[in-house]
Amino acid sequence: MIDRRISVCMTTYNGALYIKEQLSSILPQLSLNDEILISDDGSTDNTINIIQSFKDSRITLFNNNFKNVILNFEFVIGKATGGIIFLSDQDDIWYPNKVETSLRLLEKNDLIFTNLNVFQTTIKKGKLMYDSKKNFNGIQRNFIKNHCVGATMAFKSYVLKYALPFPNKIEMHDMWIFFISSFYGKTLYYAKPLIHYRRHGLNVSNTGGKTSNSMFRIIVIRISWIYYLFVRIIKTTIKNK
Repeated sequence: MIDRRISVCMTTYNGALYIKEQLSSILPQLSLNDEILISDDGSTDNTINIIQSFKDSRITLFNNNFKNVILNFEFVIGKATGGIIFLSDQDDIWYPNKVETSLRLLEKNDLIFTNLNVFQTTIKKGKLMYDSKKNFNGIQRNFIKNHCVGATMAFKSYVLKYALPFPNKIEMHDMWIFFISSFYGKTLYYAKPLIHYRRHGLNVSNTGGKTSNSMFRIIVIRISWIYYLFVRIIKTTIKNK
């Protein structure tokens, strides 16, 4: 039986245009014992005021100034107290069944990630990011091209024992968490979308699963993942002795 208390970990930066819609899609799916932890990275627009306008005790807001999305996520994930961690961007919209479906899938898995409905103006005109007939689970299927988008991820909190702190020079936090979870636990890719992924040109990651890195650069990055994992295994082994 898993600890079903949820910690939604979100980072924000000048998200005033979309943050209200995102929070409104999340809150109805949470119980009174769940939490939304938001780390704002020095917004200069109305983001803070919009978050505070919800006046919901489940929302905890941290004001930071990392100017770095990876450090911001590392901070807010480290504050989570729930047994299940959901990662969230500030500008998407969750499906009404995202939490329910994710908890069901996590009964037999340690981390799940899903497909996405990508849209620009209206969700009705959205399209799947990935072919629904393909399975993108496993390190081998994500080693060159990463299909594990952090905004779709949910995982058991014990994973953080191995994932935190993040290595100093990782490309993105989501791939690291997936990599660690694949080694220490069981992951699952769910081919149906559970979020509407808003593409508006200002996304932190706006490549849609594509990368502009050269193949050589990609291989160098992936080799670094193996090195970071090896170092983490050694440190964890020594710590647990």
